[in-house]
Amino acid sequence: MRRKIYEELVRWKQDGAGKTALLIDGARRVGKSYLAEAFAKTEYQSYIMIDFNRVGPDVTDLFVHYLTDLDTFFLYLSSYFNVKLYERRSLIIFDEVQLFPRARAAIKYLVEDGRYDYLETGSLMSIKRNVKDIVIPSEERHIKMYPMDFEEFLWAMGNETLMDLIRTCYQGGKPMGQSMHRKAMSYFRQYLIVGGMPQAVAEYAASRDFHQVDSVKRDILTLYRADIVKHAEGYEMKVESIFDEIPAQLQRHDMKFKLSSLKKEARMRDYEDALFWLDDAMIVNICYNSTEPNIGLRLNQDRMTLKCYMGDTGLLISHAFDENGAVSEDIYKKLLFDKLEVNLGMIMENMVAQMLAASGHKLYFYSNASRLDREARMEIDFLIAKSKISNRHNISPIEVKSGKNYTLSSLRKFKKKYEEQTHIPYVLHTGDQKEEEGIRFLPLYMTPLL
Repeated sequence: MRRKIYEELVRWKQDGAGKTALLIDGARRVGKSYLAEAFAKTEYQSYIMIDFNRVGPDVTDLFVHYLTDLDTFFLYLSSYFNVKLYERRSLIIFDEVQLFPRARAAIKYLVEDGRYDYLETGSLMSIKRNVKDIVIPSEERHIKMYPMDFEEFLWAMGNETLMDLIRTCYQGGKPMGQSMHRKAMSYFRQYLIVGGMPQAVAEYAASRDFHQVDSVKRDILTLYRADIVKHAEGYEMKVESIFDEIPAQLQRHDMKFKLSSLKKEARMRDYEDALFWLDDAMIVNICYNSTEPNIGLRLNQDRMTLKCYMGDTGLLISHAFDENGAVSEDIYKKLLFDKLEVNLGMIMENMVAQMLAASGHKLYFYSNASRLDREARMEIDFLIAKSKISNRHNISPIEVKSGKNYTLSSLRKFKKKYEEQTHIPYVLHTGDQKEEEGIRFLPLYMTPLL
């Protein structure tokens, strides 16, 4: 499975490996360990992979007793794993490092020693339990790993050229043309169904069997539930209730998360830690309401008003349509051929959130429910800032449309009310690229290029 993040690892090795360790943060089963080991095998003369989910006191005690004597530390480590270490040509991987925070704290001394390079993988890196009693090393560079994006999915399907054409058409503002647009949408719908979890994509690439893919996704959801019970210490019931409620909340017309659906008198202060746990685990993508669509969207975010998307849309489908413990082949076929009568807007918007997050965007939307001013009352699915900020025209509003018949009243109101702030208004839809009345209409598969 070819992943773009591999190139970031190569750049780190070339530019910063002697000065920093690299921490890859991501959801379980997103491919962190696989990537780390593939990188080690290709780019280094030797490597040691310490999986803190499996090793016992023989290894963990080294971090307790020998950090002041690194010659002995490396001698024991090399002997235990039967791997010869070469100065500046070997990599040591701390896999699932959150399970042994003391190893993460040791990075300061290991990087300072300078003999070898260090790569860490983990999830839930910010929750109190995983940083308690340690000093987080300043010598640690942090990158996030997301599910496979649309281009990586195309590569896995054996298509190396389609995204190049999509990119060229996007940059030139030209339509794809009926034939190529139909082909791209077919791949996009497959990506929508399968999602970006590497195991699910690998299964689909091998079998093209949606039932088999659903089994893989269901195993991942089961693992997430087990993680919640095991690691969401003290508020596992709240985390699980939010997790179970996500599909129903996204099915709502405005998709905003209503805590009252969980418990009549629920308050954000009671559930904030549970939401943070899911966000930190990268199981979900949280999208906040920005009350003023201007530069510094975060400065104006309303943390009480949010949407909670699944981090992977393929998992959302298996999570949502599970009445019989498995998604039926019939539902998958309806999704593939655009025949599903309900739920499609929820699925499309979740996928856009997933693609925007993977492209490096923080997620924001705009909502004004004014009862007094009709022109001020609007809902915009997403807001993104342009990469180079100027004095005005910095924010692009985005509307996601899953069907062929839709209205754009909110987008037009936004464009009029916030003319000075608006950069390019976008509609992401199932049709080809076009521009009308100052609004740019893009096919959904162009989302990663925004």
